[in-house]
Amino acid sequence: MSETEHLPPQADAAELQRAAFGTRAASEDGGMRAAVANAMVGMKKEFYGKGPVAAKAYVNDDWVFVVLDGGLTRQEETLLAAGERDLVRAVRLRFQEVMTATVCEAMAEITGRRVQTYHSQILFDPVRTVEMFLLEPVRDG
Repeated sequence: MSETEHLPPQADAAELQRAAFGTRAASEDGGMRAAVANAMVGMKKEFYGKGPVAAKAYVNDDWVFVVLDGGLTRQEETLLAAGERDLVRAVRLRFQEVMTATVCEAMAEITGRRVQTYHSQILFDPVRTVEMFLLEPVRDG
């Protein structure tokens, strides 16, 4: 998918995965972490209109954490300058609720595991977004 192509308004998990890392598989741990970070950047860019400037994913047992740097929209920056942190946070969290199915489908596609729960949190000084996913445990045997 070229940089000039856009995802449809409600891209499915496969489209998000292709946008994040093409057709290659995310079989190794480092490749999976990169794929997760890239997918989250792509979704933020597509659905917020502006993406973060950097992202890093961490995997610890059944947890996946993605830390995204920057990425506030001009509107959000204006609201923050006016002291409206609570409003920016409330809108971001509400949008997270709307996007949960799309984000969780992409995460499940990349990791090969169902997402049990997902939460997003925004920090303002410095601006960071933390995406947290609890994956279904791997069954022995």
